[in-house]
Amino acid sequence: MGRFSFISPLAVAYLFQSRLAFGAIGPVTDLTISNADISPDGYTRAAVVVNGVFPGPLITGNTGDNFQLNVIDNLTNETMLKSTTVHWHGFYQRGTNWADGPAFVNQCPIATGNSFLYDFTATDQAGTFWYHSHLSTQYCDGLRGPMVVYDPNDPHADLYDVDDESTVITLADWYHTAAKLGAAFPAGPDSVLINGLGRFSGGNSSELAVITVEQGKRYRFRLVSISCDPNFTFSIDGHNMTVIEADAVNHEPVTVDSIQILAGQRYSFVLTADQDIDNYWVRALPSGGTVTFDGGLNSAILRYSGAAEIEPTTEESTSVLPLNETDLVPLDSPAAPGEAVEGGVDYAMSLSFSFNGSNFFINDNTFVPPTVPVLLQILSGASSASDLLPSGSIYTLPTNSTIEIAFPITSTNAPGTPHPFHLHGHSFSVVRSAGSDTYNYVNPVRRDVVSTGTAGDNVTIRFTTDNAGPWFLHCHIDFHLEAGFAMVFSEDTADVASQNTPSTAWSDLCPTYDALDSSDL
Repeated sequence: MGRFSFISPLAVAYLFQSRLAFGAIGPVTDLTISNADISPDGYTRAAVVVNGVFPGPLITGNTGDNFQLNVIDNLTNETMLKSTTVHWHGFYQRGTNWADGPAFVNQCPIATGNSFLYDFTATDQAGTFWYHSHLSTQYCDGLRGPMVVYDPNDPHADLYDVDDESTVITLADWYHTAAKLGAAFPAGPDSVLINGLGRFSGGNSSELAVITVEQGKRYRFRLVSISCDPNFTFSIDGHNMTVIEADAVNHEPVTVDSIQILAGQRYSFVLTADQDIDNYWVRALPSGGTVTFDGGLNSAILRYSGAAEIEPTTEESTSVLPLNETDLVPLDSPAAPGEAVEGGVDYAMSLSFSFNGSNFFINDNTFVPPTVPVLLQILSGASSASDLLPSGSIYTLPTNSTIEIAFPITSTNAPGTPHPFHLHGHSFSVVRSAGSDTYNYVNPVRRDVVSTGTAGDNVTIRFTTDNAGPWFLHCHIDFHLEAGFAMVFSEDTADVASQNTPSTAWSDLCPTYDALDSSDL
């Protein structure tokens, strides 16, 4: 069971130093998943860590690189599950559906004491990604970290001077209770961590993350929400931000002074260090929990080289240039698939959401993970939606077709809005965004996690089926996914076997997992 207590200032300092000393790894590397007591906000609890740290180490590579990520499961704490999987969020996994990571959709979990090699290529992809457990609510307990694929021919390269591991910013919600021991739907996190450090209400003044810049330089910051639940409003006192990327897709530059970022989303923005040499508050206000910056809560420090090593005294200002999703225009091929009319696609569907107090439903079905992964079902000969389990949660999509999905939200059908919906295996065009009643087929934002908004919204996305395999579509609030807020698209089912050849090790996952004692799951 998880152990919880207060930690000494000395231990806090040690964890802080060890985190800073840990560099980027990849594209070929081992990821050892284990349990450890950590205190990112000054409060000690058992957690799931990657190579000994939380957040997990930054994984990097270049466009076209072959990633070989060997996940070694050394987990021992059954409260946070001893098995695991890892999803590489934002990678299309074309031809490697077996390496996508979701438990019981694309694989059986990796059993404790075992390892599994995820082997995939970042073909024609670059930008900001992340990785996390995709088994139950395990990533809330710590298995989450950033991932960057650099483009040697980045079209935005002339806009910034610095883009390295020091310019990656992770935003995490953190809980003092293990996910399996807490509420099914927590009211809010105990703390918000920026680059793995933060404070909780009523706690001590533990270390905050410091982001260092040199006056006169331009920085490409890569903002990653590795959140389990809340969205954040992100800003940096005294500085505007020029957004150039959303979810690993380049966009035309848009200058803003605040960014709402939902679970799973990523943005790159350019910050020009053109202010006085000083310290400035970096702010990430969560949508739930403690919504104040008092005492350095929900905060980090932007420190100019040469400034005193003290906490900022800058004041929060009212946002006048918040990021509007509809202002984002893709740099390449901006038009949405299909014809420029509502429903102008080969296959259109509108999802019906509901909630019964404990489970979410899509089209009257709550997602219950099958005992045999969907991919294995397909490779074993199942092909029609009626043959695939879980019954009612799988939709077959034809190949080389344009698809439109609408997510209508009412005042009662899906509590806990806004829900960030993520589609695996694709980026999609958001032809109608949250907060808007207009449709844009000419140059809509393209991304892989979208806010479905609040009551009255009918967010609508489009994509093309060019990637054979079963792909998860789900709410990225992990507690909602655990409550069944998901479905699977089985895309080009007939060609899945010919286009995806799993490794022998993949085939061994299910027999090993199925033989586990209940205390080792």
